[in-house]
Amino acid sequence: MSSCVKPLMQRKETPVVLLHGFDSSCLEWRYAYPLLEESGFETWAIDILGWGFSDLEKLPPCDVVSKRDHFYQFWKSYIKRPMILVGPSLGSAVAIDFTVNYPEAVEKLVLIDASVYAEGTGNLATLPKAVAYAGVNLLKSFPLRLYVNYLNASTNKSFGTTLDWTNVGRLHCLMPWWADATVDFMTSGGYNVASLIGKVKQKTLIIWGENDRIISNRLAVQLHCELPDAIIRQIPNCGHLPHVERPDSVVKLIVEFVQNQREFQKLSLCLSQV
Repeated sequence: MSSCVKPLMQRKETPVVLLHGFDSSCLEWRYAYPLLEESGFETWAIDILGWGFSDLEKLPPCDVVSKRDHFYQFWKSYIKRPMILVGPSLGSAVAIDFTVNYPEAVEKLVLIDASVYAEGTGNLATLPKAVAYAGVNLLKSFPLRLYVNYLNASTNKSFGTTLDWTNVGRLHCLMPWWADATVDFMTSGGYNVASLIGKVKQKTLIIWGENDRIISNRLAVQLHCELPDAIIRQIPNCGHLPHVERPDSVVKLIVEFVQNQREFQKLSLCLSQV
């Protein structure tokens, strides 16, 4: 049932595993993924259960527990070792939920413009099914997606760029099971991970677009304060999706974050052998 972009070959170093945001797909990483591979990382881009392009002809539950268990089974079957887990937007909530429940699977975290303080899907969880399906049909509409992409960017992009973002961003909505899976997630209550933030023990890099119009920069500071071991970096002239708008900057920050930690580990090993 899983869809992903997998590396051409596995390496000895810690793999980088990329999640995506709410109702999106692994194609969110189409600009940054090649740069991560060029930097020497074993890189995976995973579609979260119920979104993306997985084969869900026999629709399973798509609530938080099911998404978490599906990802764990994928990790256990294919990745099999601690990873650097990267979550943008709602993918940060997915990453925190997974890390707290399966700490052995995650070595470090990277959270990008993290949507981690929302209390699930709120009132959407109580909608009658007919109303929920009507809302979901609106969610995949071209005008709404076009407007969301306008908000996601820090500056006015060319029409061609905005059109590309919109078409790619809604491509997975054409999957035959998409509406059912999305309604199931909405009515299940969604992610509510604010109480889990303080339980994350892994070293974490927080990346934030300076001009994010979706989630306030104040929440970036709050997240930095609440995570036990975190550093924060801001990308100037950038909106809510830095890995789409400024992929080179995001990859540079991830590379520095990982390499600095590796150098520290090598130094510690050398000191222990003296």
